[in-house]
Parts: sequence; structure tokens; C-alpha cells
Amino acid sequence: MAEITRFETVNGFARDAVSLQNWRIRPYNFWAFRHVSEMVRSARIKTGSPRPLPAEAANPDMMQRPAFSGSGETIAGLLTRGQTDSFLMSRDKEILCEWHAPGVNRDDPHLVFSISKSITALIAGILEHKGLLDVETAVGDLVPETRGSAYEDASVRHLLDMRVSLNFDESYLSEDAYARYRRAMAWNPPNGDGSEEAGLLSFLCTLAKADGPHGGDHAYLSPNSDMLGIVVERAGGARFSDLCSHHLWQPLAASADAEITVDHLGAPRTAGGMSLRPHNLLALGEMLLAGGRTNGLQIISPDWLEDMRSNGDPDAWARGSQRNFLKHGRYRSNWYQIGGRSNAFLAAGIHGQFLYCDPDTGTAIVCTSSQHEPQDDALDQDYLAMFAAISATA
Repeated sequence: MAEITRFETVNGFARDAVSLQNWRIRPYNFWAFRHVSEMVRSARIKTGSPRPLPAEAANPDMMQRPAFSGSGETIAGLLTRGQTDSFLMSRDKEILCEWHAPGVNRDDPHLVFSISKSITALIAGILEHKGLLDVETAVGDLVPETRGSAYEDASVRHLLDMRVSLNFDESYLSEDAYARYRRAMAWNPPNGDGSEEAGLLSFLCTLAKADGPHGGDHAYLSPNSDMLGIVVERAGGARFSDLCSHHLWQPLAASADAEITVDHLGAPRTAGGMSLRPHNLLALGEMLLAGGRTNGLQIISPDWLEDMRSNGDPDAWARGSQRNFLKHGRYRSNWYQIGGRSNAFLAAGIHGQFLYCDPDTGTAIVCTSSQHEPQDDALDQDYLAMFAAISATA
């Protein structure tokens, strides 16, 4: 029998070199983003009758196309430069291209960061359709602990559209507010300030209102979506992981369980803590492109889906915190609309996570990545240009 040797990742470092202090930076994140439950306690989002993974659709010819018009890189070159781990593309539910970085298994789950926000909003939409949630309700009426905080008089709709007046700094490398936030969600090691022990909800309830009323310009602030997860649990009367399993993951016939990180009290990190297989993220996009239906089931209400795709406020976006991300963009129910002449919509997360859906061509595209920097604006624009080019020509 062969001797069992000390476990090492493909990058050549020992498992015990990865810690809560470094798991989100290269080279460690290449492994950690596919093994999040080993870093942070996580709840399972169970599938029901899982679909098998489809046959691998390698497409070397497509990978050697220019990434977009005028680009000196191929699609494969851009994905490699962008530290992408997995890339999938389908047209009318047929997978036409599949690519994985060396060392990535096609059945690996991957942390999708803020795509979690978009999935959480879909659960809110399902609960609204079932009469369990009124999105015009004040958060304080659903979560009494928020009274005295910025969230007391914010509506659920304000959470969904990132139009909460909130005094918070969304600076991912901050050693101040965002670091305390990460300690509260158990993503960072404790430092003795009590953030981890108090937990995520307690942290959210300390956040004060900014100048101005709720409902103003678009202000992308992740705590809003963690509060949305708590609202969803209160409205649905169950843990988020169970609600997501029952209302989405099982009807989708996902090929494997998903996971979501939780704090030490069990509060879900719905702003960024979901891990799932890229094929299941693609299946979710295909379901949305099919009008919210799959496997003979209407999972997402057509009314919610139409509102999500059409009713973002372009003026609030144009004055907001992400206006440079999409020139003509809109934001509604935690999903982005490209705007302008495009009907495409997308979910996105830091470190290079994308689900891009183009209803005009029936194209769905998934990228999961382990980029060193949490945010690279120029690289994001290259990816968006690539997605548009692929949708137009594939």
C-alpha cells in the first residue's frame, strides 16, 4: 500500500498554510474558493433528484477566437490572465463550450461571492409570489432587532435595489468597517473586539443611517443583502439554507448540494457566502432565460422576472456608486441589467464571478475565478465585452 503523504494543493503549498488570514488571496484562494466549508462553517443547500453532469463540451476552436473585437487576446488568453477557474457557455440550454484551469475538477463547487445576493433575491421573489413576503414592508416590522438602526424604516424593496441610506464603507481591503464586518460573519480571525461573538445580525443592527432618506441613488453595500437573508428567514419561517433547497435547488434538480457560510450563531452570509458547481449556476441562468421555468416547473414568477429585468431606475444608477461598471446600466432585485440596446442581465461577484444571461440569443455564460484582487475595473470591462461578443457570435 502506498504511503499517505502530507496533503498539498496543485500550487505546492501545504493545507495548513491556508488560514482565515490569507484564504482570499493568491495562491491560497485558488484552493480555498473551492473548499470554503473547510475554512468557514457552512450550511448545506440540499438538492433533491440531482441531474447528472453533462458530457464535457470542450471547444478549442471557440477558445482561440479573439476575446472581443479589437482585442489582442483569445478567449482562453483572457480567461487565463483573469485567473478564471471555470468557464461555461450554453445556447438554448445546449452547452457549447466548457473550460477549466489546470488543477480544477469540473465537479468542484466554487464560492460565487455576490452572485449569492442575486440568488437570495430570487428566494425573496418566490416568497412574495406565495404571499409570504410583502417587499414594501419595513425591515423593522419583520426584524424587530433592527429598531434604532438604519434598517428600521428601510423597506425590503430598498434592500433589493441597493437604495438603503446606510453609513458603511464598501472598501474590500479596509482594515476598519469591512474587517469588522468580516469578523462578524466569521470570515476573518477574531481580534478580541467581540465582533465574531456578537454575530452578523448584531453587527448589522449597529449600522447607522447616512444623510438622506432611503430610496435615493444606487449605493451598492453588501450588508443590505445579509439583512435580506435574515428577512427571508423571518418571512419564510425557516433557515435560509432550507428555504433555498426547497424553493430553488430541488426544483432546479441541481447536480449537487450547494453550501452557504454561516456565523457561529447560524446567520447566513447571503451577501456573498454561497458555493456551488458552475454547471448548476449555468442551469440557474438557463432557467431564468426560459421565463423562470425548468423541468416542467414554474420556479420564478414571470411577473417577478419581468420586473427584475425591466424596472431598474436608470437615473438612480447613473448617479450611483457603480455607474462606471455599466455605462447604461440598471439594478433591480439584486440583478444588473446591461441597458442601452442590450437586454442582457447578469449577476456578479468580486474576484471574477459572473453569470451573464442574454435573452435575445438564449445565451448563458458562467465564469468562476480566483483573482488575487477583489476588484479590477479594467478586467471587468474586458469580461463584459467578451460576454457580449460571445453572445452575438456563438
